[in-house]
Amino acid sequence: MNKKSLLQRAAAAPHIVWSVLFIVAPLIFVIYYAFTNADGKFSFSNIVELAQPSYLEIFLRSVCFAFLATVICLVIAYPIAYFIAKAKPKTQKILIMLVMLPMWMNFLIRTYSWMALLEDSGIINSLLGSEFHMINTAGAVILGMVYNFLPYMILPLHSVLSKIDFRLYEAASDLGCNPFFVITKVVFPLSVPGIISGITMVFVPSISTFYISQKLGGGNFDLIGDTIERQFQTAYNYNLGASMSFVLMILIIISMTIMNKYADDDGGVII
Repeated sequence: MNKKSLLQRAAAAPHIVWSVLFIVAPLIFVIYYAFTNADGKFSFSNIVELAQPSYLEIFLRSVCFAFLATVICLVIAYPIAYFIAKAKPKTQKILIMLVMLPMWMNFLIRTYSWMALLEDSGIINSLLGSEFHMINTAGAVILGMVYNFLPYMILPLHSVLSKIDFRLYEAASDLGCNPFFVITKVVFPLSVPGIISGITMVFVPSISTFYISQKLGGGNFDLIGDTIERQFQTAYNYNLGASMSFVLMILIIISMTIMNKYADDDGGVII
């Protein structure tokens, strides 16, 4: 028993060291800088400063953009995941690979590709022979979020939908449900855990992103990630940047708590 316990602790050691170095330690530094001033003295001034209208506007814009991107991803991803789940096993593997294929490409390259597509003299306007102004708009930023994070919505949805016993569909049909009610009364409730996972996986990176807004928004739409990066890269105000990171972390935790309260510990649905 002692040997087994020793082996278990030894096997867990690398994971514990990794967690301490790359999760716990950075969080400690963020909290330290968030609640200290430039002299290293304890202070709430950085948190209080975030109550200024300019920063509140940035937080609100970030939440709105992330919310819209998450909703759009859900609307697009659900039918795609449902279609993949109903396909034959071999076809499912091919379709999943196609969904993941863009993720194999560098994030920066994918974003630059959209710049080439959306520019006033870009590929889309050239093909359509039009002069639509799409780049450096809020829509372009949200489009970039949807494109980059859509697979994070599709994969958890597919994982849940593929495990639903399709005999339930037949039973619902036999009991008089038309296809619409089969989806809304049977499939949708059973897929709530996947929806919650997908929303979390899309909303969290969307609200904290910064590169997409810089390239597709032209710097016209400051998000939380942009402001945090500026504090560390150009303003060198680590305390204010850390306080923003701390508040962002709290917002994410609150969002995840609200979403997860609708799912029990077993991944089922609380009715």
